[in-house]
Amino acid sequence: MFKKIFKKKEKKSDGNDNVMIGALLIHAAKIDDNYTEIEKNIIKKSLINLSSLSENDADKIMVEAEKKEKESNQLVEFTSNIKKKSMEFRLKIIEILWKIVYSDSTNDSYESNLIRRVCGLLYVSDKDSGLIKMKVKNLNKV
Repeated sequence: MFKKIFKKKEKKSDGNDNVMIGALLIHAAKIDDNYTEIEKNIIKKSLINLSSLSENDADKIMVEAEKKEKESNQLVEFTSNIKKKSMEFRLKIIEILWKIVYSDSTNDSYESNLIRRVCGLLYVSDKDSGLIKMKVKNLNKV
């Protein structure tokens, strides 16, 4: 009986985790006041890759995440479950954030500040973030 209760909660939190990740990524995309289709596609593909979602499920999560992002501006809420994940997963999130930032080939101070704050909340070092940033920046040049 208890196993069933806990399994239901785990499934619920996985869906919620995806919504929170989506909300964080959407927040990053909107921070420069220019939420583009390119950014939406990066976010959708990332959600599919991170959680093995179908396109339909990713679309539903995107809708929920957009609502959540509008309702809250609290990065802690978006990152609280992500920081419990492996360092590899957290680094993937930072890489996705940098991809969103450089999707328009520019990086403004608001975007940099957001990633710095997220790195702090996820316990990702400046060095790791900088390495990821350079990797993404170099990929965009090609």
